[in-house]
Amino acid sequence: MNLPIKLVKDTISNTEIDSLCGWLSTYPQLTKGKLTEQFEKEWSDWLGVKYSVFVNSGSAANLGMIYALKVSGRLKNNKIIAPCVSWATTVSPIMQLGFDLILCDTDKDSLGIDPIELENLCKIHNPAGLILVHVLGFPNKMKEIIEICKKYDVILLEDSCESVGSEYDGKKTGTFGAMSSFSTYFGHHFSTIEGGLISTNDFELYEILKSIRSHGWSRDLSLPTQEKLKKKYNIDDFRNLYTFYYPGFNMRSTDLQAFLGIGQLKSLDDKNQKRYNNFIKYDQTIKNDYWKIKFKGFISNFSYPIIHPNKNILVETLKENKIECRPLICGSMSRQPFYYEKYGKILYSFSDIVHDFGLYLPNNPDMSTEEIEYICNIVNKSIK
Repeated sequence: MNLPIKLVKDTISNTEIDSLCGWLSTYPQLTKGKLTEQFEKEWSDWLGVKYSVFVNSGSAANLGMIYALKVSGRLKNNKIIAPCVSWATTVSPIMQLGFDLILCDTDKDSLGIDPIELENLCKIHNPAGLILVHVLGFPNKMKEIIEICKKYDVILLEDSCESVGSEYDGKKTGTFGAMSSFSTYFGHHFSTIEGGLISTNDFELYEILKSIRSHGWSRDLSLPTQEKLKKKYNIDDFRNLYTFYYPGFNMRSTDLQAFLGIGQLKSLDDKNQKRYNNFIKYDQTIKNDYWKIKFKGFISNFSYPIIHPNKNILVETLKENKIECRPLICGSMSRQPFYYEKYGKILYSFSDIVHDFGLYLPNNPDMSTEEIEYICNIVNKSIK
């Protein structure tokens, strides 16, 4: 066993880097091109959706989803619900794009959206949209949430950046909403160094996403969509490539990163199975009477969560024994300065417990049983 035990290890192997160097020596196109399209197709097939758009980060994927909804004309009002326990760039695009942000408390079982609180918020605010997060790979209570969204006419988005391959009732997370986001950052389930993906079964949203990814122009769109836009705005062929139909961004990734992604997909199932095996070992060994995650089905676990009043003692003990740990994602968004400076300090029942008592432990495919047992022994002694 080698110490320290880190939260993540490099997800790109030396063999893959050597392969990349060989590909680079052929002097290929590096900007977005055919390999990007191939990666998008292979990812869509793996996930089980029709369309995907490769962007430069998981954060850009969230921004792209929310902005696509904004320009689609589908939203009935300006209100969007997001989870307290999430990530800054899950929540910040809602604020940046001028929406009314409504935070929802955390479900004790899944660490996702609390369905009871969600329905209460829907009754009060009649929101147009909901973005949820499958925290650390644990699926939200999708059956209840989907029923609520249908009942109150709420468009569902999934931030699945930490749950690549997790399943709910045999269906992969990221296949339930109108759109879903994924991260291919170097420390996540699979890596393109930096990168992200937006997936959908909706062709209209897919076309919008491709346009806003690249400045708002039409050149990446299907020919029928291009012709429709040209006719609508009376644009000739000469002007078409430099006509902008949406106020877009530059969220493109590159063929270099797509090359890495195509290679990473080959080992993704095996790595996810190892993450699941590690998670089961953690869950069977750690004795935490204060709180434990409730789960069923296949969990492609990103990291193992601990919530306990002895958190500070545990953190110091883990550090002393050269084991990396960190807050459970980053706690509650309601406790982050960028949120309470705008909305004030608001209490959220279980989200504040997660913020004050939560942390997570390393889980990556290269961990050994010996390492997990070593960590579990330290945890059990610290929280007994």
